[in-house]
Amino acid sequence: MRPIAIVGLDCRFPGAPDPGAYWDMLMRSDEGVGKVPGQRWNARDFHSPTGAEGHANTVEGGFISDPDAFDNEFFTISPREAAAMDPQQRLLLQCAWRAVEDAGIAPQKLAGTATGVFVGIMGNEWAQLHLTDYARVTAQVGSGNGYCMTANRVSYHLDLKGPSLAVDTACSSSLVAVHLACNALLSGECDTAIAAGVNVALTPALNIFYTQAGLSAPDGRCKPFSAEADGIGRGEGVGAVVLRRLEDAVADGQPVYAVIRGTAVNQDGRSNGITAPNRWSQQDVLTAAYRRAGVEPSDVTFTEAHGTGTVLGDMIEIKALGQLHAGRTGRPMAVGSVKGSIGHAEGAAGIAGLIKVALSLHHRTVPASRYATKENPALKLAKHGLRLLKTPLRLQSKPAIGGLSSFGMGGTNAHAVLESAPAYAARPDAVSSHDAGGRTGLGSGVFTVSAPSLDALRRNLLAQADAVQRRRVPVGPLCWNSNRVKTGHRYRFAVPAQDTGELAAALREAATDDDRLAQLTGNPAGKPLVALLFTGQGSQYPKMTARLYQESALYRKYLDEADAALTPHTGASVRDLLLSGDPSVHRTRWTQPALFAVGYALASSMADLGVRPALMLGHSVGEYAAAVLAEVFPLEQAAQLIAARGALMEELPEGGGMLSVRATPMELAPLVEMEPLVGVGAVNGPQATVLSGDLAALARVEESLREQGIRSRRLEVSHAFHSPLMEPVLERFADVAEEAGGGVPKLPVYSTVRGRLLEAEPMDAKYWTEHISAPVLFGEAATQLLEAGPTHLVEVGPRPVLTQMARRLRSSGLTGGQGVALVPKEDAGGRDLAQAVAELYRSGLEPWWDAAYAEEERQPQRLAPYAFSDTHRFWTRGPVRSAAASGVGVLPAPAAGGSREPVGGGEPEARGLSVAAGAGEALGVLPSAREATSVDSVAGAVIEAVAAVGGYAPDEVSPASLLYEDLGFDSVMVMELKDRIQERLSGLETMSVQDLLPRLSSVGDLIDYLRDRVGSAVA
Repeated sequence: MRPIAIVGLDCRFPGAPDPGAYWDMLMRSDEGVGKVPGQRWNARDFHSPTGAEGHANTVEGGFISDPDAFDNEFFTISPREAAAMDPQQRLLLQCAWRAVEDAGIAPQKLAGTATGVFVGIMGNEWAQLHLTDYARVTAQVGSGNGYCMTANRVSYHLDLKGPSLAVDTACSSSLVAVHLACNALLSGECDTAIAAGVNVALTPALNIFYTQAGLSAPDGRCKPFSAEADGIGRGEGVGAVVLRRLEDAVADGQPVYAVIRGTAVNQDGRSNGITAPNRWSQQDVLTAAYRRAGVEPSDVTFTEAHGTGTVLGDMIEIKALGQLHAGRTGRPMAVGSVKGSIGHAEGAAGIAGLIKVALSLHHRTVPASRYATKENPALKLAKHGLRLLKTPLRLQSKPAIGGLSSFGMGGTNAHAVLESAPAYAARPDAVSSHDAGGRTGLGSGVFTVSAPSLDALRRNLLAQADAVQRRRVPVGPLCWNSNRVKTGHRYRFAVPAQDTGELAAALREAATDDDRLAQLTGNPAGKPLVALLFTGQGSQYPKMTARLYQESALYRKYLDEADAALTPHTGASVRDLLLSGDPSVHRTRWTQPALFAVGYALASSMADLGVRPALMLGHSVGEYAAAVLAEVFPLEQAAQLIAARGALMEELPEGGGMLSVRATPMELAPLVEMEPLVGVGAVNGPQATVLSGDLAALARVEESLREQGIRSRRLEVSHAFHSPLMEPVLERFADVAEEAGGGVPKLPVYSTVRGRLLEAEPMDAKYWTEHISAPVLFGEAATQLLEAGPTHLVEVGPRPVLTQMARRLRSSGLTGGQGVALVPKEDAGGRDLAQAVAELYRSGLEPWWDAAYAEEERQPQRLAPYAFSDTHRFWTRGPVRSAAASGVGVLPAPAAGGSREPVGGGEPEARGLSVAAGAGEALGVLPSAREATSVDSVAGAVIEAVAAVGGYAPDEVSPASLLYEDLGFDSVMVMELKDRIQERLSGLETMSVQDLLPRLSSVGDLIDYLRDRVGSAVA
C-alpha cells in the first residue's frame, strides 16, 4: 500500500476540548470521566446498582462539555434548522473545518474539488427522540437526522464533490471510515479526504444495554488490561483527520503528523455469538494490515489496542496480539488504550485512537496508559511478547511504527499500521530562522485573519494573539501560513509584523479597540480596480529607497535588474549612487535613470505580489517605467532611452527654470504669447499650471502675475523641462528613440502627452521625442483615469506626489481612488511596502503571498484553529426522563456565573421552536438586522414569515438581510415561505416558487415584489 499522510486533525473528547488538551491529558494519564450531565438524562431515574431490568448500573461516563453550542451563523444555518440538526452533525461541521485549517488549507480552497468525506458513526439517538414525535416532524427535523447527513453536511457546507458517506460498524466505525478514505485516495477517487468519527450520548439506552449484557462497569470507567477491569464505561466525542497521499502532501509542502502504512478490515463471521469477539478474526486482520503495510510484527513498537476493559474482550485481544508478537526478540511490544482516559467513545473510538497514535509518532512519545499500573496477571502479557505502558515511551530517532485496533460489536474488525513522518516530509518545527537571502520577501510579514462578522473577527484575533504569544518561532512563517489559511471570509484583517511580540500586541489591541480594528479591517464588495501612478522628476532625494533595498529582497532583485540594464548607458551604477546618498541624484543625467529604476523596481515588485494594474499613468519620465510594465518595449530598450534622455538634457546650457502658477492655461495664454522662450510645461489640474522656459522671461511673467494677484512659486529644477528650450536635443534623442523602438501598450495607459487614454496608439520613437518638449497634461489624463472608477491609486515612486494631486482633482467633483503610497516617507522600508499590500488585501485583492516572503519563511506552521462562537445553544427542551419526551428548542448562552436551563414553550407558528436570548443579548445574525425599518403591512408580513421559517426573532430580520447568504434559506424553506406569505397577505394572487426565485436576493427585494403584486391585485 502506498503511504497516506495525516496532514491535519482536530478533536473534542471528554476533558479535552482540542488536540492540545487531548495530548496534555494523555501525557498526564488523566481522565475526562464524570457524572452524567443533567442535560442528557436524569441518571438517577435509570440507575440500579444491581442492574435491574430497564436500568443501568452506573451514573458516570465520559461526556464532552457544551455539545449544544453551535456557531450556526458561521455556516449560514438558520436557528430553526440548527435546532433540528443532530448535534453530531453540528460537532462534525466545526471539527472538520478546524482539521482542514490544521492541514494548512483554507477550507474555501477545497470548494468544488473531489475531496471525500468518510464518517464513522454508531448512534442516532437524536432521531430516536425527534422522529418518533410525528406531530413535530418537519423538513428540518428530517434532514437534521440520519447517518448519511453527518458526512453529507460537511460535503454540502464545504462544497466538496468527492465521495461522501457514513459508515456504521458499531465500535470500529471510524477506523473503518479511515480505511475507506485511504482506499479512495489510493484508487484516485479523491486527492484529499476527511475521515472522522462522532458520538454523542443523549439517552441511557446503551448504558442499559451494556448493563443487561453484563458489559457495564459500575463506576462508568474502562480499565483496559487492568486487574481492576470490570466492564465498559461509555464515552463520546468527535475527531477528524485530513488525509493525502504522502507524495502529494510532500509536493504541496504540507506538514505531516504521521503516515498510514497499511489498513485492513474483516469480519468475525459466524462465531459463538454476534456480539462476542473472535480471536482468530482479530489475528487475521492484524496479519492483513501488517502485510499491506509491508512490515513484520517485530517492526511494530507499540499498539493502541481496542482495550474496552471487559474481561473476555481484553483476554481475546491479548491472545490475538500474542499470536503474532510472542516470538519477538528484544523488547516486548508496548500496549495501551485511550479508553482508560475518555471511556469507550463507540463510533468515535477508532478516530480517538488514531489521533492518539498520530500525536505519539509526531511527538515521538507514547503516553502511559491509565490503569496500566495494576496489570491483569491472567493476561500473561510477557508470555505474549507484550507489556503495558506504565510510563511514557520515548521513541528513538529512527522511524517508529505503531498499530491501532478497533473492533465492532457486530464483528467488523479494523487495524491500521502507522509510521512516523519521514525526514523529508514537512513538519511544523522544521522552520529555519536564519536570514533570508533569496529573491523574494518584503522585509516584513503581513498577518491576516478573516471572519464572517466583526464579533467573530474580534474573537479570532484574541485566539491568535494568545497562540502567537506562546510560540517561539519566527514571525515570517506564522504570517505566511495565516495568508494561506486564515483568508476567505467577509471581514479581512491584515497587519504588518516583524516579530511575534509585536504581532501578539497588535492582534490584542485590534480585538479590544474598535477604532484600531476599523483601521486594519476591510469589508470589500468586490475586487479592487488598481491604478498605478508613476511619479516624475522632482520627487528624487539622496538615498531614496535605500532602506527598502536593504530590507526587501524582492525590491532588491528588481532594482539590481534595472541597474544592470542602465549601467552600460550611464557609465556607473545608479543603484550605488542611490545607496550612497550621493547628492548627484539631483543632476538630470542621474535623476531620470534613478527615478526610472525606482519606478520599475516598485512596479515589478507589486506585479510579483499579484497587483496587476487595470490602469496606468506616468507623470513625465514616470511614463518610461509604466511603458515597460505595459510591454511597450523591454527593460533594456527603456534603460537605453531614459539614460540618453537624462544625459542629453544635462548637456543643455543652464538658465532655464519652471514656475508653478495657481491659474488655468487659458488665463496664462496672453503672458505666454508675449514670451517666445516660455511655454506651458505641465497642467496638473484646473488651477495648477506649470510654466517652463528662460529664467529672465519667467521673471517677467512672475512679476506680471504678482501685479495681478495670482500666486506662483519657483520650482527647484536644473533646466526648463517640457519647454521650447529642449529643442536642441530633439534630433539626437530621436536617433536613439528610433533604435529603441516602442509598440502599442498592452495595458491601459493614460498618456500625459495626449491627456487621455491611448487607444491602440504606439508609444514609438515619435511619441518619446514629442514627450520631451510637450506639456505634461496630468490634469486631463488623471481626470479621465478617475472617471474610469479606480478603487485605489497606488503611487509608484520615491514619495507620494501624484496621489495628492489626484485628491485635489477629486475635490473638484471627481470621485474614486483611495491613495496608497508604496514609499510614504524618505526612510520607508519593508514594513511600509507590506502595509501597502495589507491595505490592498483588506480591499479585496488576493495577493500572491509567496512573493512577500523569503523561501526560508515559506514553511508550514500550524496556527490556532478557527474559534467558533458558543453563544447559540440548541438542545431538547429538557433531559430525557423515564416517562417523557420533548421537542426541539433553541437555548441561550449561559449567563456569567449562572446555570443554563433548557428553554421550552411554544414555537413560532406552531413549529416546535423557541428562540431565546442569553446574558441579556438577542440571538443575532446580522449587524443590519436591528436597524429601524419602515414596516407597512406587506413588509411586516414578509419579515414575520421569514423569521418564522428561519427560526429568527422578527427584529433579527431586516430588508437588507440576504435570504441565502445571511439567513441560510434553501429550496425547502423557500417553499414554506411562499405558503406563509400567501396565508398572511389576503388578496395576493396565487404564486409559484418559480415566481419567487428571481426575487429572493434580499428580504427587501421580496417586499418590493410583493408590494407590486398586492397593489395590482387591489387595482
